[in-house]
Amino acid sequence: MKEQENRGVFFSKANGFLMKRKQNLIRAFISDRDFSFLLAAGFISGIAGGIHLSIFNNFLNDVYHLSETARGIVEFPRELPGALMIFIFAGLAFLGSTRLASLSMLFSSLGMLGLGLLSPDFSVMLIWMVVLNLGIHIFMPLVPGMGMHLSEEGQYGVRLGRYNAYNLAATIIGYLIVWLGFQYLNISYPTAFVIAAGCYFVAGILLLNMKPQKTDSKQRRFVFKKKFLLFYLLSIVNGVRKQIFLTFAPWVLIKIYHVDTPAFAILGFVVAGLSIATRTIVGKAIDKLGERIVLSAEAILLIILCLGYAFSGELFPASVALIITAGCYVLDNSVTAVEMARSTYVKKISDDPNEVIPTLSTGISLDHVVSMLIPFCGGLLWTAFGYQVVFLCASLIAVLNLILSFRIHTKKPDAKVHGIPA
Repeated sequence: MKEQENRGVFFSKANGFLMKRKQNLIRAFISDRDFSFLLAAGFISGIAGGIHLSIFNNFLNDVYHLSETARGIVEFPRELPGALMIFIFAGLAFLGSTRLASLSMLFSSLGMLGLGLLSPDFSVMLIWMVVLNLGIHIFMPLVPGMGMHLSEEGQYGVRLGRYNAYNLAATIIGYLIVWLGFQYLNISYPTAFVIAAGCYFVAGILLLNMKPQKTDSKQRRFVFKKKFLLFYLLSIVNGVRKQIFLTFAPWVLIKIYHVDTPAFAILGFVVAGLSIATRTIVGKAIDKLGERIVLSAEAILLIILCLGYAFSGELFPASVALIITAGCYVLDNSVTAVEMARSTYVKKISDDPNEVIPTLSTGISLDHVVSMLIPFCGGLLWTAFGYQVVFLCASLIAVLNLILSFRIHTKKPDAKVHGIPA
């Protein structure tokens, strides 16, 4: 009898806790409605992103059997939308951030659907890949801009870290879908792409529920400012280094160590689990330590990872080298949250809130101009000299990134504006 009473008290307390938690969540949603919808959209799109990241490289290898040089060439059309961001944002700025974000999700959904169901040959696949990446690249500068717009000063890093943590937690679901589907349910690439397309579509609908942000005529210009020169240089160097990692790090695992799709999903689990913590930590570190320390620490880590990719196969047995290379892949993908520091740096040195998103989009364009060319050169280097040389070059780029990071100061300098009307 006493045991039943204790059990009843326990369930009563548990129910009370859950009800209180539910009420707190509802109050938080109402008081922070727009940011809550942004978090929800980030979560749903994160599922699609997890699926995309898990299968795309294996999809290219298994379906189209690309060589290293051909894999590098594919990056040219894939990164083309990113290179055009400055023009795309100038032309679509009248929509406002929230409507443009919703449109980007619809582009991503359509691209995923095309990859899954409407790609009878390689050339058509490239078209849908461009549509997909158009949506993804439009969304890139919008997230930090919208997140910081909905944040109080001094809380930019924490808020962006929270968004990124939600987005990354959702990628675990995407990885789980891929792992279970390909390992046990015998699903196909088209099925996986269709699931991702549905997630992007739902994310687009969620973004439509946000209050439209007012547009400003200043957002309809190309504005280049001297004070953003360091940001532009960081974007270019980051584009070179990032693209080498994005293109050739998974390709090493696939071609050299024969890692299959379910194994990539497992690596994705590890990346996501580690990154949920690191993104929150990075967000707090940006607010407390500043962008210079955070970006410098990232550059030092990337130098070490490049050397790990390059020499692990030469210095260790194949089984050990695989573990080291996979570890480099995990760590590399776990520090992508440091991208927030470049965004908050722009916010802190900006004089006008309306210049933040256009400046971030300019950075993405510069990043992707080099991103379009580097994979082709990397593919040629791999074919001629081996993959090790590709990552040695990446280590030199990381050194340059470190030098530039040391020059970051968030005190707003006096600078003249050089504007080029759209």
